[in-house]
Amino acid sequence: MHFLDMLRQAERLNDSLLCVGLDPDPERLPGAWQGDASRLFDFCAAIVDATRDLVIAYKPQIAYFAAHGAEAQLERLIGHIRRVAPRVPVILDAKRGDIGSTAEQYAKEAFVRYQADAVTLSPFMGFDSVEPYLRYPDKGAFLLCRTSNPGGSDLQNQRLADVDGQPRVYEHLARLAQGPWNTNGQLGLVVGATYPQEIERVRELAPTVPLLVPGVGAQGGDARATVRAGYRAEADGTPTGLVIVNSSRAVLYASRGPDFAAAARAAAQATRDELNAARR
Repeated sequence: MHFLDMLRQAERLNDSLLCVGLDPDPERLPGAWQGDASRLFDFCAAIVDATRDLVIAYKPQIAYFAAHGAEAQLERLIGHIRRVAPRVPVILDAKRGDIGSTAEQYAKEAFVRYQADAVTLSPFMGFDSVEPYLRYPDKGAFLLCRTSNPGGSDLQNQRLADVDGQPRVYEHLARLAQGPWNTNGQLGLVVGATYPQEIERVRELAPTVPLLVPGVGAQGGDARATVRAGYRAEADGTPTGLVIVNSSRAVLYASRGPDFAAAARAAAQATRDELNAARR
């Protein structure tokens, strides 16, 4: 199934725009697991089991596994998601950004080794760094566009003097993702929740591409403002522009006790309901 169809299916079945980010820090694991990197799978699998009917996607961050030599646990985790939530897509948060044969290997890593449905990419090196991922016709790629970190303005918010209208870099990227780069409807954009006016601007320039929006929850992004800025639907409620709103720490670490999975479910449900209220 095409990645965009998977997103729409998960949005409808789970009535959700919430993506849970799986960024497990061994030092923040509950109870006796604290500091034990061999428990990353156990922790994340419990979160998945508790939230699988509440989400539009899961987003494991590869660095949290690779830093501890836990890539095999990441493979196992994605396999677990496939078994218990087969209709929920997995977005591998890797932020790759290379070209040529190296990009081909990164694409193989994401889509063959890890079996992810989509991956995050840095497009700074241009379409050459994106194209190898598009050779997997059913997979998706989310391009960093307007990120929520303060330093994002150093480049993303600068104007391009050599482009008609002198758009900002993030505006130019939005147009490319909506238009010439999006040859098979596989592209999405990453836009931080801390800039709702710029989410709205990206949506204006890219009306149909899915927007992956991190920064809600622990990073201070406003869930309601995010949905109102980025979500678009027909009069009958059919989505024409999806937003995938990511929350990581607020869900993962809702409790440090033995009730961590139940607390994660409660946090996820509260966020899902808040997002739904905003779009309705």
